[in-house]
Amino acid sequence: MKSGIKTKATIAGMLLLLLVAAIPDHGMADARENGETMKTESTTMKDTNAGDTGSKGKARPGSWKDFKKPDAAALKETLTPAQYCVTQEEATERPFGNEYADNKKEGIYVDVVSGEPLFSSRDKFDSGTGWPSFTRPLEPGNIVTREDRKIPYMPRTEARSLRGDSHLGHVFPDGPAPTGMRYCMNSAALRFIPVEKLEEEGYGEYLVLFADRKSEGKTEPATATFAGGCFWCLQNVFDRLDGVLSTAAGYTGGNRENPSYEEVSSGTTGHAEAVRVRYDPAKISYAELLDVFWHNIDPFVKDRQFCDVGSQYRTAIFYHDEAQRRLAEESKAKLERSRKADGTVYTEIVPAGDFYPAEEYHQEFYRKSPLRYGLYHSGCGRDNRLKELWGDGTP
Repeated sequence: MKSGIKTKATIAGMLLLLLVAAIPDHGMADARENGETMKTESTTMKDTNAGDTGSKGKARPGSWKDFKKPDAAALKETLTPAQYCVTQEEATERPFGNEYADNKKEGIYVDVVSGEPLFSSRDKFDSGTGWPSFTRPLEPGNIVTREDRKIPYMPRTEARSLRGDSHLGHVFPDGPAPTGMRYCMNSAALRFIPVEKLEEEGYGEYLVLFADRKSEGKTEPATATFAGGCFWCLQNVFDRLDGVLSTAAGYTGGNRENPSYEEVSSGTTGHAEAVRVRYDPAKISYAELLDVFWHNIDPFVKDRQFCDVGSQYRTAIFYHDEAQRRLAEESKAKLERSRKADGTVYTEIVPAGDFYPAEEYHQEFYRKSPLRYGLYHSGCGRDNRLKELWGDGTP
């Protein structure tokens, strides 16, 4: 993470801290006087999901989808005072002394009230503000945002959970790449589930997020290949990621050796415009690359992307080994199950074959011809469609 971004977020956090100190804390003082700490791990909570277990005491997968919010009296019985003050009375916990600001364990964060998945540790970063911060939601559909004007002259964007209607925190446009967003959350609104307990607690579908880094154990560079329409745009996306060592725009998936751009553009070679990514698995995982890929394409159209039409602009994941194949298929299945999937996902998942680098003038085109690239990028409708599909947090 660049120091300038962290400094900007830290200054914003300090200003917010001064404001928090100057305004009423909506019952948090009472919680502290009652001896309530800001711990929010399951060991310090009351049993909030006793009815959501299946046989052998394991949580029923997806049980949060059926959550019905109880009344205030019932919530006071199941939540700690601090959790109730934050989630129900929109209080803000003090920074730095909370449970998850410095949590570096791998896992996911769910709503302490409903259990709906909200954030992944893979998207967590140190913002310097003293509150747990994330670049994007794990499940964007589980978070609702609205304008918050409780602090005079400082309008903010509040984040709430969809099913639990819990106050979570606020969203700011000063985060690091690739999203530029900072989801600044209250620890008291969250419950952390470590990787080793995901299956046990009914969140086994999210194991895919962590499987590759744990199983690969690689120190040498790895290769990933993606087709997502115009390779100018896709190369720009991957070049900005920490852990990506190099990229190449090129052609793959067809039946002609060493094709030219003109031949591929004709649609007769079977090739797709693609980007080959060399990355360090110790810094960025294949699952994270997949997530960035999905959020920068429209997977619900066939043989086109945005203004570009033809099979050469199809979307595809070219896997290099069985681990990549499994992760790609699981991520596609997750997308098909999600609220976003209102149609068929046309993205192919196929073995990687010969990759032919494109002509030199195509490599890092966004750097070499920024004006032409900018005109194409804005004129093709890419940003508007991605925002429509994935929201403002599009990488």
